[in-house]
Amino acid sequence: MRVVLAEDLFLLRDGLIRMLEAFDFEIAAAVDSGPALTRALAEEQPDVAVVDVRLPPSFTDEGLQCALAARRARPGLPVLVLSQHVEQLYARELLADGTGGVGYLLKDRVFDAEQFIDSVRRVAAGGTAMDPQVISQLLSRRSQDRPMARLTPRETEVLELMAEGRSNTAIAAKLVVTERAVAKHTSNIFGKLDLPPSDDDNRRVLAVLAYLDRG
Repeated sequence: MRVVLAEDLFLLRDGLIRMLEAFDFEIAAAVDSGPALTRALAEEQPDVAVVDVRLPPSFTDEGLQCALAARRARPGLPVLVLSQHVEQLYARELLADGTGGVGYLLKDRVFDAEQFIDSVRRVAAGGTAMDPQVISQLLSRRSQDRPMARLTPRETEVLELMAEGRSNTAIAAKLVVTERAVAKHTSNIFGKLDLPPSDDDNRRVLAVLAYLDRG
């Protein structure tokens, strides 16, 4: 699987290259600026892009905007964005087109190799990988809303895992419950949040995130 990596900090970039290569990813390009990222995405046509939000020369959201532009030129281009802090606006921009193949992780997560590689693979496969802290902030912001208040503690826990991009099978394993129990919880969640049910894991994640982030 071919990866374009954009990270301006040399040590982190080098570490990510080594980690990805250790898990059989091919580094198509590793760059340290917005212009270089734009060129690499156009020329290399990677299977997935792993991109730092803040890149030279602006050090604002140049990495994200380059990735979004490439995604508009090539719809569905899988993009996993890395950020130092939780920025809900960036998460919203990434999810704006309503399709999968997107992820938003805090940089702290890259030090957990298993979690990071799982996120890269999930996004490359067209799925969604959202950082738990982003989901927690969205849940907290919505916690006073009447529909959210209807959820039980267990349903809220299932919702958080669902929004991270986990399937019913993965949620069941994480919570040590049956898949049937998870299916019942997700059905209740969709009903209480007035969302249409869906068997498509990625679609339901995007629907939940759209609900949590609206307003």
